[in-house]
Amino acid sequence: MNRIPYFFAFLLILACKPETTGTSEEEQWKARAENVEIIRDDFGVPHIYGKTDADAVFGLLYAQCEDDFNRVEQNYIWATSRLAEVEGEEAIYSDLRAKLFMTEEEAKANYKKSPKWLQELCDAFADGINYYLYTHPEVKPKLLDRFEPWMPMYFSEGSIGGDIERIAAKKIKAFYDSGMELPEMELLEMKKKKEMEEPQGSNGIALSGKLTQSGNTMLLINPHTSFYFRGEVHVVSEEGLNAYGAVTWGQFFVYQGFNEKTGWMHTSTYTDVMDEFKETIVKKEDKLLYQYGEELREVESYEIVLKYKDGDSLKEKTFPAYRTHHGPITHLVDGQWTASAMMWEPVKALEQSYIRTKQEGYKGFRDMMDIRTNSSNNTVYADAEGNIAYFHGNFVPKRDVQFNYSEPVDGSDPRTDWQGLHTVDENISVLNPVNGWIQNCNSTPFTSAAEFSPKKEDYPYYMSRDQENFRGVHAIALLTDRKGYTLDSLIQLAHDPYLPAFKALIPGLVKAYDAHPKPNLKEAIEVLRGWDYRTSKTSEAMTLAHFYGTISYQKAKRPKGLNSIELIEFWGSDSPDTEKLGLFEEVVGNLETDFGSWKIPWGEINRYQRLNGDIKQAFNDSLPSVGVGFASGTWGALAAFGARYTAPGAKKIYGTRGNSFVAAVEFGDKVRAKTILAGGQSGNPKSPHFDDQTEKYINVDWKDAAYYREDVLKHAVKIYTPGARE
Repeated sequence: MNRIPYFFAFLLILACKPETTGTSEEEQWKARAENVEIIRDDFGVPHIYGKTDADAVFGLLYAQCEDDFNRVEQNYIWATSRLAEVEGEEAIYSDLRAKLFMTEEEAKANYKKSPKWLQELCDAFADGINYYLYTHPEVKPKLLDRFEPWMPMYFSEGSIGGDIERIAAKKIKAFYDSGMELPEMELLEMKKKKEMEEPQGSNGIALSGKLTQSGNTMLLINPHTSFYFRGEVHVVSEEGLNAYGAVTWGQFFVYQGFNEKTGWMHTSTYTDVMDEFKETIVKKEDKLLYQYGEELREVESYEIVLKYKDGDSLKEKTFPAYRTHHGPITHLVDGQWTASAMMWEPVKALEQSYIRTKQEGYKGFRDMMDIRTNSSNNTVYADAEGNIAYFHGNFVPKRDVQFNYSEPVDGSDPRTDWQGLHTVDENISVLNPVNGWIQNCNSTPFTSAAEFSPKKEDYPYYMSRDQENFRGVHAIALLTDRKGYTLDSLIQLAHDPYLPAFKALIPGLVKAYDAHPKPNLKEAIEVLRGWDYRTSKTSEAMTLAHFYGTISYQKAKRPKGLNSIELIEFWGSDSPDTEKLGLFEEVVGNLETDFGSWKIPWGEINRYQRLNGDIKQAFNDSLPSVGVGFASGTWGALAAFGARYTAPGAKKIYGTRGNSFVAAVEFGDKVRAKTILAGGQSGNPKSPHFDDQTEKYINVDWKDAAYYREDVLKHAVKIYTPGARE
């Protein structure tokens, strides 16, 4: 019998069967891990080496999870609108805010339309975290036990929260719960509370070679964030990636940092990147319409279903949601539905954030800025070619300047619509100013380079508020007519202890006392009279000044329309003497009640305490802590150390934000850098790197960053591939 036809028939059947790789997901992860090497140095900083960029991203996310999975997960719980499932119903309006701007379906669609190279990085992101969870079954996520490649679309621009957090969840609650707007008194109280908060923001300083001993450019990277907000990483691939710096937990690009040729530092911007449009709503035949010029357009109406934790169970709450072409309806203004418009281009923003890290000079960096999605930030820049530069904002919509966009505008008037974006050349910028330095401390760009700064009259009013702050004042005074910098002297400049706010505030108090002496205040006033306005751990004057400034924000009268500098100048000069002395007397009394005496050195009250890996620490005066001589950025401290919250029963001040990751970088034939972290690299209290940088942080003793592989190997403590367990 001829069997050959049967053999060919069998081959045909095989050929028609669907292809299978025979490789499980776990096997794919293990194969990817073999392309990755992680070197932990003597401070626990991970140096990740991958064959491809995707391999490096896989290793980067794996290493981040090793250091602080808690924060990686928390950031995506927040970003993907699921915070209430963990924290309860009080968080549901944060979730609603996020969901109004992007749903899971939209995130998936954005992932699918991404270029192939970006999809590969997103895949590697998810694989790196999932492989960590697979190899660490003892880690129990609060909620997310599986990460997906579309998740980075929620989280593309770098700043956690970014623009979206400018929309108050309280306003969203008032509208979507009861169709109301917040009372004016509550809005004023929110504004006052925000003014009192430790400032969020950053310092960036770039120095040209003519001001440095080596002739090389230098860059100070000094973000002011909540402590432990970003980890320190070094990520390298054979496809040209070699970036060192700060990565926000859960992101796959270095957000503030440097490579061998370029360095970038972001500061929060005063550029107007968000607008509110008051809509004129008309109901017609059970349809919601809104006026737009001569036409009526239909309001997009839909439902949002959110889950929230209630005891041990999950419940659901359904919200109606509304959108016009301006954006989602977020609150009421003057009784009108108001839409919030902002940059929402997640694919382009993620592309820009990653491409930024691989630029080799000013031209490439400038071309990258043409993507124009870095919406919430300014950028201070330096490179090995000798350039220093500053970009004030990046995403700037064009508007009709006859309208005041600092207030909600009439959405029914087509003239108020955005008219595309300004080009980078049209935006405020500085390149290689003659003075040789650039600074931005969330301050006006019109003093960024002394007399060589951009001129306000050359730009539309909405590109920046012409508003200085005390950190900017401080930086300008330090940089003026100074040269001969080294990395160490730049670091010392960044920790200069002078506090210009108290030069504006305290003399008026002393003068008020001299005009109206009060015997019970004499000794304390004399301490302030002789003070040089410099903070230190041993300074009693610093303690008095801090609490006097704080109580002024809480209780002193405030004329309308004053900015932060003008307000403190008013309290220091024009406020009533009786008010000044009454507030100071209250400060002295509070210190005596809380500590038994007002004669308290600053370091005994101003403390650093890290008890565990919790995102919000439960500070405790009876547990170990360390005295810190730094001060709040509110007073003009460049090395900011301030508190955004305290704990019940705690009398001392515990730092929660300010200097977190900081770096000083020098670009020459080879790049050199020194860095420091608040506390340490790991969020695990059992790790030797939980608090091994604390003393160095407090004593301004920064560590050398190991950038080149030969230096990394000299400092290597552990070398392994992802998945290796001790």
